Amino acid sequence: MCGIIGFTGQSQAKNVLLEGLESLEYRGYDSAGMAYFNDNVIHTIKTTGKVSSLRKKVEAAPKFYSTCGIGHTRWATHGGVSHINSHPHTFGKVTLIHNGIIENYHELETMLAAEGKHPVSQTDTEIAAMLIDHLYQGNPMEALKKTMEFLEGAYAFCILLEDRPGVIYCLRNGSPLVACHCEEGSIIASDMVALIKYSKEYFVLPEQHIATLTKDQITVFDINDKVVTPKMLYMNWDISSAMKGGYPNYMLKEIHEQPEALRSTIIPRVREGNLPDLSKDGIPHNILDNVNRIIITACGTAMHAGLIGRVMFERLLRIPVTVEIASEFRYQNPIMDKNTLVITISQSGETADTLAALRLAKAGNAKTLSIVNVKGSSIARESDYVLYTHAGPEIAVASTKAYTCQLSCLYLLAFAFALEKGRLSEEDCSKEMENLLQIIPAIEKTLTFHSLAEDISRNLKDCEDLFFIGRGLDYALSCEGSIKLKEISYIHSEAYAAGELKHGTLSLVTEGTPVIALATQANVYSKMISNIREVRARGAMVILITNGSDLIDSSICDYHFALPYLAGDFAPFTAAIVLQMLAYYTSVGRGLDVDQPRNLAKSVTVE
Repeated sequence: MCGIIGFTGQSQAKNVLLEGLESLEYRGYDSAGMAYFNDNVIHTIKTTGKVSSLRKKVEAAPKFYSTCGIGHTRWATHGGVSHINSHPHTFGKVTLIHNGIIENYHELETMLAAEGKHPVSQTDTEIAAMLIDHLYQGNPMEALKKTMEFLEGAYAFCILLEDRPGVIYCLRNGSPLVACHCEEGSIIASDMVALIKYSKEYFVLPEQHIATLTKDQITVFDINDKVVTPKMLYMNWDISSAMKGGYPNYMLKEIHEQPEALRSTIIPRVREGNLPDLSKDGIPHNILDNVNRIIITACGTAMHAGLIGRVMFERLLRIPVTVEIASEFRYQNPIMDKNTLVITISQSGETADTLAALRLAKAGNAKTLSIVNVKGSSIARESDYVLYTHAGPEIAVASTKAYTCQLSCLYLLAFAFALEKGRLSEEDCSKEMENLLQIIPAIEKTLTFHSLAEDISRNLKDCEDLFFIGRGLDYALSCEGSIKLKEISYIHSEAYAAGELKHGTLSLVTEGTPVIALATQANVYSKMISNIREVRARGAMVILITNGSDLIDSSICDYHFALPYLAGDFAPFTAAIVLQMLAYYTSVGRGLDVDQPRNLAKSVTVE
């Protein structure tokens, strides 16, 4: 959730911190703040609202020069959105920023109250600062090690100590921290987007480890005070990938980046004969040996990608597949064994519930395979096998290119598995791979429909309720279309399997109610037309999306997206683009912040 950054080095710290916080703001934007050493004294500036408000406050402050500081942008968990609850928090000699949730903070607060120490905020973070100060007797490492013994929950801390100017102390359990040392100095942050301006090489701070940052070096210690050398990773994208590039916002840029993101994800995994090749990803060809069940688990948009993956796997492999919401799966005592393959999907690779589901799967002796976008992320490191999407940085909270890249990875897996199991011949598999490659030019064509999407959005922006209907793959995609619309436009929307309309849903359709009908699947096309007539008869305003231009009767819809024709199983790729554009232009029409919708954050690293 929250974004944190620390810098100590040769340069003006406030510039590094503000720029870093701006790049991390997708992780939370309820408040922002920074703390820095100036003349060996810690000063703090913080405010409610976005980083832009913090920047104004910093620029209005008396001029200062500092080369060491920490910064935070908050997604509120404990305590409301207020100045007093904003980070950094200071208690005694300790100033601290935090990403995560301290689960036993109330017990710690009670313990500290017995010592006459009381917080001024309502946050769990201030309790952590109080605890560290309580344990600090002049030896930072000893205090931090003891702190970890007391804390329960997820945390990533960056800490300044009043009597240790120029040094930043960091520790981590669950919540991510990545770091690099460069010409300017040492930098640590929640996400590598804050580092890319300074270095393409970085490392992930291991869990239950402590890092000390000075202007000259970063030193990492394990719990036994042993210095460890973390594995260095390399970013294969540059700073321009994390910029808007002339677009008005990140979401529109990322919608238009999908053809290139899909090229980067698919093409390196195609071998001679137009067949899938996952050997460079380290995924063995016989991974499905003795597997009699597949479980896909994820959250939000990634889970919706899993719904489509389930259809593809079951059609091609004839193996039972279930899709589980990770936050539910982890508490259901699921049935798993060595004959189960669990596939987890996460853009960040740090989604707390998905990571917990992965650990549960491993404890149940299941094989684990993860689809993630971030190298070195927790889910990537802990999975048996990893299939990376190559979407590049995705900054907008609403996922676009990460979603279609996740879909492409699921299709690649389905074809590779089906070929290995003899469910597809090489000839048929090659045809399927050719169909997969055809989605790229088809998406490029679909992106030219933006004017129609913008025009239709004018009729959606003032509605209070909206429905998506579809069957099969189209129903799975409807779930994604619905969440995309409501998360950035704040319009109530629901996705329904079209065949269920007569079982209660139809009562909600009244005169003028917008219904987005997906009818891209030939085997149920006639059934979908019948369902569309049902909502049309109740006065619905129908926006129809078809695979190709065939339309039985133009009177059944008010608007029609005729997608570039693709083989039926592949239409979700182009239809997803249309749904993303409809959501985008509807949000813009309502005058909302498309990239940073209220109450949401990009990377959900707390439960």
